[in-house]
Amino acid sequence: MIRTSFNGNWTVGPKTGFFSEKAAAKIPSKTVTLPHDAMIERNRKKPIEGGSGKSDFQIAFYPEGEYEYRKMFFVPEKYKDKRVTIEFEGVYMNAMVYLNGAFAGHQPNGYTNFNIKADRFLKYGEENEINVISMNYKDSRWYSGAGIYRNTNLLIGNLVHIALDGVKISTPDIDADRAVVHVATVLENEGLHTHTVDVRTEIVDADGSIVGSDFATLTTIAGEGATLRQRVYIRQPKLWSVENPHLYTCRTRVMTENEQLDEETNSFGIRSLTLDPDRGLCINGEVVKLRGACIHHDNGVLGAATIDRAEERRVEILKQAGFNALRSAHHPMSKALLDACDRLGMLVMDESFDMWTSTKVDHDYALHFPVWWEKDIQAMIDKDYNHPCVILYSIGNEIPEAGRPIASVWGHRLAEKIRSLDSTRFVTNSINFIISVWDELVKIRSANQAASNEGINTMMNNMGQEEAAIIKSDLATHRTAESFGYVDIAGYNYAEARYQMDRELFPNRVIVGSETFPQMIDKNWKQVLENSHIIGDFTWTGWDYLGEVGVGRVKYDPNEVSFLGSYPWLTAWCGDIDIIGNRRPVSYYREIVFGLRKDPYIAVQRPEHYGKQSIPTKWSWSDSVSSWSWNGYEGGPIRVEVYADADEVELLVNGKSAGKAAAGYDQRYKAEFDVVYEPGEIAAVAYTDGQATGRMMLHSATGDVQLKVEADRAEISASDGDLSFVMISLVDGCGNLYNTADRNVAVQVKGSGVLQGFGSADPKSSENFFDTERTTFDGKALAVVRPKDVGIITVTVTAEGCGQKIIQINAIANTKTDTPQKTTVF
Repeated sequence: MIRTSFNGNWTVGPKTGFFSEKAAAKIPSKTVTLPHDAMIERNRKKPIEGGSGKSDFQIAFYPEGEYEYRKMFFVPEKYKDKRVTIEFEGVYMNAMVYLNGAFAGHQPNGYTNFNIKADRFLKYGEENEINVISMNYKDSRWYSGAGIYRNTNLLIGNLVHIALDGVKISTPDIDADRAVVHVATVLENEGLHTHTVDVRTEIVDADGSIVGSDFATLTTIAGEGATLRQRVYIRQPKLWSVENPHLYTCRTRVMTENEQLDEETNSFGIRSLTLDPDRGLCINGEVVKLRGACIHHDNGVLGAATIDRAEERRVEILKQAGFNALRSAHHPMSKALLDACDRLGMLVMDESFDMWTSTKVDHDYALHFPVWWEKDIQAMIDKDYNHPCVILYSIGNEIPEAGRPIASVWGHRLAEKIRSLDSTRFVTNSINFIISVWDELVKIRSANQAASNEGINTMMNNMGQEEAAIIKSDLATHRTAESFGYVDIAGYNYAEARYQMDRELFPNRVIVGSETFPQMIDKNWKQVLENSHIIGDFTWTGWDYLGEVGVGRVKYDPNEVSFLGSYPWLTAWCGDIDIIGNRRPVSYYREIVFGLRKDPYIAVQRPEHYGKQSIPTKWSWSDSVSSWSWNGYEGGPIRVEVYADADEVELLVNGKSAGKAAAGYDQRYKAEFDVVYEPGEIAAVAYTDGQATGRMMLHSATGDVQLKVEADRAEISASDGDLSFVMISLVDGCGNLYNTADRNVAVQVKGSGVLQGFGSADPKSSENFFDTERTTFDGKALAVVRPKDVGIITVTVTAEGCGQKIIQINAIANTKTDTPQKTTVF
């Protein structure tokens, strides 16, 4: 089929109808290019005291709503003898699709790819109208976004064609000399006559060379589908791995004597997976430990809009930070993110559901799950099958039914459905032992009504030592045994206390830390390295996200009892990387724990809180910044943290030693120093066996505040899938960050682009991402520019007390973005 983008020239506004006049008056329709998040463009609701519901905190105080997208498109007469399909990669949520006023299809799951067969509704030789309605209302535990937030595509095919997602590629037999590539191709004959066709399958290497091919003839019966299975042999195969993500292309052509009926290309990788408790997870015969990050689906200042380049950039930054695996929490991953993981070498645990038959919020997907789950699983497998990055399917996250004898049978159904569709990957279930015994906990705590209604995150945060005792209890063991028996790998959410005991209780069980506290990475990683039956650790979370506000915040007021942050809190503030893509101190700490960084790392606690008792959550890191620019705190006390995998570290302030302190594993890779803040230079030197093994320095910013404006690429593709990320920093003449000089910054975009989003990493800002002015946070802000056609995009940045900076970005046709160029203006 011919696949083209269907993203352009949509309009969006409130859902229209007999009773929608008031809503329409509030939000007029506007023209947009998909992917688009209708929710991020709304002003957040400042709650009335005592009037805010729990869901407001979960979705960052954004208003929920109903939206209608419209698009006019011309259908030529020649399409009468074709098949026209419209693909939606994701619409949040409860999507209803209408073509020329007639109901054409729907999909309640906001994360499921679905297709609309359009033929019966079309008017040929005329303009046609498509309407898509999306609705979200108390249906998510995190910021979901709303509307058509993933790509759409128009697919045109002949009556005899390759079925959608009809090419499935696997590599069942691999050795050093050759690999067997098994290609199963489903052909559909939607005509009135039997057709005999020729199918040519070619395997193409990265340099364009054909390295294997097969030719076969297949007869297709009218109104039926037929599957052709081919084995293609590749000599001296180049294997796909995290370190060397080599990809091949499978090109499938369907032909008759006179014409080519269809062609499809699919990228894939040749790699093997094995699993056992003695070696753990092996890829291509090599043991791999998963350095994992859980991630939500929003793209920070873009909201939920899943634009291809934003997904790719996230993978680039996460891999640079030391991760080699991502868990999509808690829904199937986007196609764009999977493509990026394939190209860049990032392993994937793709997760199907956050709920089965029990709701977690009032109107979530559990209301649809019993009817739609098989279609959703089918869609996830069809999407993932050819991606070498996918090694694990998760059938759920913290599902209450997993601890209930009869209800847990749903896990068996899900696991077996996945295995019937794809036997090449492993199945897991991300189980929280506390939730699995939740019913009993509520009974025990029923005397305290507030405790029984406090919610799982709050309860876990407040449990203390009691949590580990419950997780290791016989009740938890018994309640989860059946559910773990359904899967290949046991996913443990916050249950590292069981790692050792379950090696004895369940000697055949392979475990992955599917969700863990960031503060525990040093202890957890030691267990991962020392135990073959533990294959990795997935921290909560790799990238900060909108909603679940303040889960990772540090409080200083003992009278503040709320677990979540109140308005204007915006993000969870528990990510290794903030929402604009900058690594926070915990990210460098983790890199040291992973053994990937030899130099020490300096983080400085914010001096305004010196001497106060910090009150962190279990998802918090220290309230610190890697900076030695603290204007206004000269001569005052300040606490410095140094992370290092070394015997000891020495801290030097302006060349004078502030002392040495032990570091390394026994000190949890951290040394702390209380010093007096003196502008200038601070340095940390790591020592092992008396020898200096690494050094890091920070310098104070001095003189005038200047703007530093840096686009991630000087040249981008003029397509709906590309973006330029423009990082704006406040610096001195030497490039040192002025993190205490925050001020208003304005961005103007002219020419062949538009400002798609603009904001900072401030976790509790009341500003919007769609305005052209923002306040920096810790000296930084991010503007995201989207091309609208070929040409020059001019970005002008101004700030209070700073000279303006202008950069240009060239949007060109058919460019590759694999090797970005940077352009920087000081």
